[in-house]
Amino acid sequence: MIDRYNAFLYRDDNASGGEGALAGLTIGVKANISVKGMPFHAGVGAWEGRVADADAEVVKRLRAEGAVISGILNMEEGALGSKTDNPHFGPTYNPHREGYSPGGSSGGSGAAVAAGLCDIALGTDTMGSVRIPAAHCGVYGFKPATGAVSQDGLIPADPSLDAIGPLARDLDTLERVARVMSDFGEADIAGPGATLVEHGVEVDPEVAGVYEKVVSVLPAQPKQTSLSESNSRIRFAGFIKTSLNMAADLEGVKGLSPNLRKLLTYGPDRPEKKLALDMDVLNQMQFEVQHIVKKHGFLILPTVPNTAFPHSDPEPAAQADFTCLANIAGLPAISIPAGWTRDGLPVGIQIIGAGGAEAGLFRLARHIDNKLSAYRAPQSMGETT
Repeated sequence: MIDRYNAFLYRDDNASGGEGALAGLTIGVKANISVKGMPFHAGVGAWEGRVADADAEVVKRLRAEGAVISGILNMEEGALGSKTDNPHFGPTYNPHREGYSPGGSSGGSGAAVAAGLCDIALGTDTMGSVRIPAAHCGVYGFKPATGAVSQDGLIPADPSLDAIGPLARDLDTLERVARVMSDFGEADIAGPGATLVEHGVEVDPEVAGVYEKVVSVLPAQPKQTSLSESNSRIRFAGFIKTSLNMAADLEGVKGLSPNLRKLLTYGPDRPEKKLALDMDVLNQMQFEVQHIVKKHGFLILPTVPNTAFPHSDPEPAAQADFTCLANIAGLPAISIPAGWTRDGLPVGIQIIGAGGAEAGLFRLARHIDNKLSAYRAPQSMGETT
C-alpha cells in the first residue's frame, strides 16, 4: 500500500507472523519502541542510524501471538508535542484532511491505522499521545494503566507517566491486542460515572455537542464533579515534569531542533519553589482523579477539546488538558470515535476507568460505540492501494 501520509519511516515488506490470537494482523511500531533490526531513534535526528538489537517486551508478546511487525512509524521529535511535524523526518498528515495534523506524539501511529496501512499501531502515551491521534484520526486508542504494561525497550518521555498503547480501527481488535500486550483485569465498572465541570478548558462547540450526545447514551446519568485545580494548570505541571526528565535524558545530544531545545528548558529553569508546587499539584490530582473513578466508576470527557488542525497553524496548547488526567492518575483510558464536525473532521471521547476493570472499560466503550456507530474510514482510503 502507498503511504501518502509519511506515517511509516521504515517498512519490512518481508515481515511474517505465526499462529496465535493475533495471527495475520499487521502492526506498525512507534520509533521509540525497539524492534530488533529496525530503526530505533525516537524521532531524534542524531539517532537516525541507530538500530534496535532486541525486541521490546510488548513486541515479543505480540510476535508470540502471531502478529506481523511491519515497520516503524513517524512521531514527534523525542515524543514531546502533539502535532507530529518532525523536523528530521518530516510531517505526518491526517488521512481525513489534506495538510492537517494527525495529532501526536504518536501521529504516525494514528495516521497509519486510519489509512489502513496496518491493522494495529503501537504508540506511547505520556499525557495523551495515543488518545490524541486516535481522536484526530477517527480511530480507537487505548492507554493501559501505567503499571500494567512493560516499559522494557521503550525510550520514555517520563517513566512515571508513560504507557505503551495500541490503536486500531475497531474495538474488538483493540481489545485483542490490549489483552496480549498488557495486564488486563476482568472486573466490571460499577457506578453511573462522572463528568467534569468547572475545568477551565475552552471546548470547541462542535466537540461539546458530540460530547453531550455521548453522555445522553450512557446507561445511567453521570454525576457532575470537579477538580481543585484547572486542567491547564494540571497539564502544565505534567509538562514541567516531562521537560525535566527529558532534559536529563537528552543532555549532550546534538542536532535537536530549536523547538525541542526550548521545550527542554522549561523544567530545568523552573524555580525550586514553583517546581515543588508543580509536584504537589500532580500528587493531589493523582489522588483526586483516582477518588472520582473509585467513587463513580469512570470519568468521561472529550478526548481533545479541539478538532484536527492544519500543520500551518500553531499547535493548540490545550490538546492534552483532558487526556493528561489518566496519566497523572496512572489509570487505563480509552478513546473512541464519537462523531463528526459539519465539515467532516472526527471527534473522539475518552473514558477513564479503574485499574483491574479493563474489561468493564471496554464493555462500556462498546455500549457507546454501538449507540453512536461513529467510525468512518477516510474518504482517501480507496486511493491508498
